[in-house]
Amino acid sequence: MLTLSKDRRYFLRNGNPFFWLGDTAWLLFQKLTVEEAMVYLKNRAEKGFTLIQATLVHKPDYRNRAGSPALLDDNFARPNPDASPDAYWPMVRKLVDAAAELGLVMALLPSWGHFVSNGVLSGDAVDVYVDFLAERFGDCENVIWLVGGDVRGSDAPEDFNRIGSRLREKCPHQLIGFHPFGRCSSSQWFQDAPWLDFHLFQSGHRRYDQIKLNQWDDGVNAETYVGEDNYRYVQRDRALTPVRPTLDGEPSYEFILQGLHDPAQPYWQTRDVRRYAYWSLLAGAAGFTYGSNAIMQFWQGTEEGAFGVFETWQEALHNPGSMQMTHIRRLMEYIHWQTGEPAQEYLVSNTGTQYEYNLALKTDCALCVYTYTGKPFSVDTSALGETDAWWFDPVSGGKSYLGKIPSQKNVCFTPPDRRCDQNDWILLISPAD
Repeated sequence: MLTLSKDRRYFLRNGNPFFWLGDTAWLLFQKLTVEEAMVYLKNRAEKGFTLIQATLVHKPDYRNRAGSPALLDDNFARPNPDASPDAYWPMVRKLVDAAAELGLVMALLPSWGHFVSNGVLSGDAVDVYVDFLAERFGDCENVIWLVGGDVRGSDAPEDFNRIGSRLREKCPHQLIGFHPFGRCSSSQWFQDAPWLDFHLFQSGHRRYDQIKLNQWDDGVNAETYVGEDNYRYVQRDRALTPVRPTLDGEPSYEFILQGLHDPAQPYWQTRDVRRYAYWSLLAGAAGFTYGSNAIMQFWQGTEEGAFGVFETWQEALHNPGSMQMTHIRRLMEYIHWQTGEPAQEYLVSNTGTQYEYNLALKTDCALCVYTYTGKPFSVDTSALGETDAWWFDPVSGGKSYLGKIPSQKNVCFTPPDRRCDQNDWILLISPAD
């Protein structure tokens, strides 16, 4: 069972620190057979992922691969009661239980958000549907809930609050969050909502220069757009009261079009996935959710895909970004991330912007500095005493001893050169042995 830490900055599982390392599997229950889903879940568990984000009903008329519908007459007030093994909801429960056996938490969206904002799931239908979900999954210790689904809370605040409040009443021991629209955080609408346990933000899929594309996902609140600087959402949410954990629940996916819509645009690369992860974590996030373009839609290669997808989900299972998430979890647990606080004051003349901005986190056993560009930077070590230092390679997960570091106001560090177009590194400084 997931709970919150005493300081409400991170998650616990059965009383122990829980690092949220999520994967985006929105269409898991609609697109895969049970056998295919088991391959996916085992792949993620073995890589060290701890949580899977999936949508229970992505479209009202959706059926599983066995042809069983989630809803009768596309009506949320009429969930399919069929209890046969291949029916929709027994299949979902089977996969939720299988995920539990693998140690995975399931973050379940009751529906994709626009069905709430357009009135398909509203009013009394909310109570019927949420009660149905609570009856089937309220006893699952590996389930938490995500209200919303790529939508603004202001689009249907009464119904979103009704869903959240009903889940709190019917599933009192399961955590609840809200998955928001791009370039937004749940804190914008639900900071004071008693049903909300933690914040998610969606830093999204746009470059610094893509603030307005005249597409459906243009933001109406321009003040929430910070380009690729996803750490700024962490900084905003951490400054709010009441205190809640916060994390990036949808950054740019690996191998998705920059800006999503124009096939002439380049794709987000593995190095970008790492940057979003380390920027947010070293700003004090409680975890991070990875995403792959092919996997979030489970593209089979035989149907029309979205957002420039060019590989099947089976091929994307082995993409390097998902493998490098392993290194993130190992490093965060090694440095006791749950004790960490942002530590920008240790960085000397950190005046770079965008890709040249460095992030620092101080924990009870280490000072960590992430540089995306690999350019030299300086650290004030005068308050650290005698220390040892290492370079941590976020590509390979390797840790290379650098030497003892003097205690002084300005120590310059020059990262190794990989001699390629990706040269991000993490400096680790710990008390000397």
